[in-house]
Amino acid sequence: MTEPIIQMKNIEKHFGSVIALGGVSLDIVPGECHCLLGDNGAGKSTLIKTISGVYKPSAGEIYFEGRPMRFDFPREAIKAGIATVYQDLAMIPLMSVSRNFFMGNEPMKKIGPISFFDHRHANEVTMEEMRKFGINLRGPDQAVGTLSGGERQTVAIARAMYFGAKVLILDEPTSALGVRQTSNVLATVDKVRNNGIAVVFITHNVRHALAVGDLFTVLNRGTTLGTAKRGEISPEELQDMMAGGQELATLEGSLGGTV
Repeated sequence: MTEPIIQMKNIEKHFGSVIALGGVSLDIVPGECHCLLGDNGAGKSTLIKTISGVYKPSAGEIYFEGRPMRFDFPREAIKAGIATVYQDLAMIPLMSVSRNFFMGNEPMKKIGPISFFDHRHANEVTMEEMRKFGINLRGPDQAVGTLSGGERQTVAIARAMYFGAKVLILDEPTSALGVRQTSNVLATVDKVRNNGIAVVFITHNVRHALAVGDLFTVLNRGTTLGTAKRGEISPEELQDMMAGGQELATLEGSLGGTV
């Protein structure tokens, strides 16, 4: 059995008197897609920011590749191989796909004492990496803003993989997409997982999670309601856990079954 690349043990995160995470334990395994589900305020964003070095836990332990994980800055997490693709994608719409692909990691070439951005290398790599994910650009100079939402998500995922991601955290990657674009992004997630990379897929959409997930953890008010493997839980059970099934059942009873 593959050892977890990230182990979170009883993680707590406090913001003053507010407890955003109240003792979360989680294993993230290479080659698996671990889906984190929960409504707004469940603690999903706090959890991924704790993994990616934005926040330090108030209590508990995180291990990365078997060693205590202590990142002071997100850049250290990225360098170690933990890449996060947020909803806003951190892209500049009017800039070309190749410039966005290499933003912050620009390949340089020297002519005498002067260094220049290596457009040729950047363009060749961008076109090749996008082809691997089934996206045929008009050219590397095509503006990112002209791509669909699903294609922009794929650019961000391909960029993370190219720069050595071992763990890919996806924050609601399908939340604002149509059916076809969602299918394309889910197919991309499947390719990433099949390449042996650990994927953390944050979503509130049970159908999308079940399409690609191997493990499913439900968060509610900063705590986990449990983790299930594929085949161990039905869509209805997962939806019920997410929506607070017991609370709804109690409300339904008090209203005489009208909910």
